[in-house]
Amino acid sequence: MIRVAFALARREFVRFMRQPHRVIGTVAQPILFWLFLGSGFNASFHAPGMNGVSYLQYFYPGVMLMMMLFASIFSSITIIEDRDAGFLQSVLVAPVSRMAIVLGKVMGGVSIAMVQTLIFTIAAPFLGMPLGLPSLGLLILAYVLSSAGFAAMGFFFAWTMRTSSGFHAIMMVFLMPLWMLSGALFPLENAPAWLHAVMIINPVSHALVLMRGPFYMPPAQLFADQRWLLALVVTLVWDAAFLLGSMIRVQKREKGAPA
Repeated sequence: MIRVAFALARREFVRFMRQPHRVIGTVAQPILFWLFLGSGFNASFHAPGMNGVSYLQYFYPGVMLMMMLFASIFSSITIIEDRDAGFLQSVLVAPVSRMAIVLGKVMGGVSIAMVQTLIFTIAAPFLGMPLGLPSLGLLILAYVLSSAGFAAMGFFFAWTMRTSSGFHAIMMVFLMPLWMLSGALFPLENAPAWLHAVMIINPVSHALVLMRGPFYMPPAQLFADQRWLLALVVTLVWDAAFLLGSMIRVQKREKGAPA
């Protein structure tokens, strides 16, 4: 199962890297968004308890989350493309575990998202946000856990979709609100009470806490921080729920096929 999963993940990654326009588009859009929006709000930004933090610095983890969210989920469009090309049917009739299909697609989405986000992470020291090796390790862990949940969610919804345009439209309805209400654009503390409650129950906001934590706290302090630990638990539950849901969906589709 692991060998099949790695083969599918490698196929996803190689296909992504062989499409330069896709690589440039997915990296350039968040960077431009960060530069223009960050520069525009930089002079008027003030976050409670974050004195001396510019909006470009505050918005930086939010852009990384944007990269991770969109790259992980939209990598699942290849499920629809593989079905149209007949490749997915070939995999389904092969004597391999259906979990290998889920893991392979999810691992492929994680690797694609990781490459883009790690490239953007190089800019952190130049923004006055240096990372020690332990903090960098926790940040990479946050990347992996977050992108795994996002990629599994993309797989869950893409599995029954018939067209890539339909998948793109449905996902955009969910993705932008999930990202905008994560605390990426503005602190939770500045939001009205009703909006604050919505942001708290948004699982993507917990993924952002995981990413933002290593920039402001050393690892020992993070492991004693209740908010960061809660975010870790929520993200793990999110990963498990969508991986299990994707596995159930694949099995149901297989059982529903004609004999």
